[in-house]
Amino acid sequence: MIKKAIILCGGTGSRLFPSTISSNKQLLPIYDKPLIFYPLSVLMLAKIKNILIIVNKGQLEQYKKLLSSGKDLGIKISFQEQDKPRGLPDAFIIGEKFINDNNVAMILGDNFFYGQNLSKLLLECAKIKSGAKIILHSVQNPEQFGIAKIDKKSKKIIKIFEKPKRFISNNAITGLYFFDNKVIKYAKKIKPSKRGELEIIDLLNKYKKNNKLYSETIGRGGAWLDTGSISDYYKTSAFVQAIENRQGLKIACLEEISLLNGWIGKKQILNRINFYGNCEYSNYLKKLLKNK
Repeated sequence: MIKKAIILCGGTGSRLFPSTISSNKQLLPIYDKPLIFYPLSVLMLAKIKNILIIVNKGQLEQYKKLLSSGKDLGIKISFQEQDKPRGLPDAFIIGEKFINDNNVAMILGDNFFYGQNLSKLLLECAKIKSGAKIILHSVQNPEQFGIAKIDKKSKKIIKIFEKPKRFISNNAITGLYFFDNKVIKYAKKIKPSKRGELEIIDLLNKYKKNNKLYSETIGRGGAWLDTGSISDYYKTSAFVQAIENRQGLKIACLEEISLLNGWIGKKQILNRINFYGNCEYSNYLKKLLKNK
């Protein structure tokens, strides 16, 4: 099982300006909780407890104030700063010491995943021993995404296209990846593209070249949303609000996931209630204790 993961929270968030000029995008709220809670919850659903969060230079204390070391969440959180955006594969170069000789997952800090069978899919992906596995999701406008053509039987990636002008496939590459330890070596060999960054497509193609790039697809009952634009940001917030108000259950409640995993108990929940203070999120945590 993959036991370590990286959340990449760098970048300027320029598509959300002026809202993100003074604050990191992942610290802004998606309905009732910070955006960072959502990708963090995905890793926790995959039973990954050792997590490195890569943040912009100068924003470290904001994240530490919110998440601290992760102790009360039953996990271990560490942080590293990125002085400027250098592309997604740079996360594995920055996080080399953290990864050490382990396999590793990575999720982009602005990605949102939801689905009834999501946990099962995540746990299956975390079993990867060699190669790489990417998560795909069907989209209506493939020309706006990185797209993968797959062998449906083996789930291997045949070819990857960056924003294809003609229809190839509607399988968009999401911001959730699972890699073996070779990812560090491969990331170091990538040359910057014309825009001066290391490209995730180039990293994935190194695995594809060795016939070691696999995929899993989020089914029709699941959702993947990218909160990069103002429009998508508020669509995601409205989606969370609708689901939570209908079901009375919270999406990405970190404490609930840890409680169900057996990582924390009543003491840690009470610590979090005290930390959050008098708010609706605390009231939800109190209900968890009553129903335990």
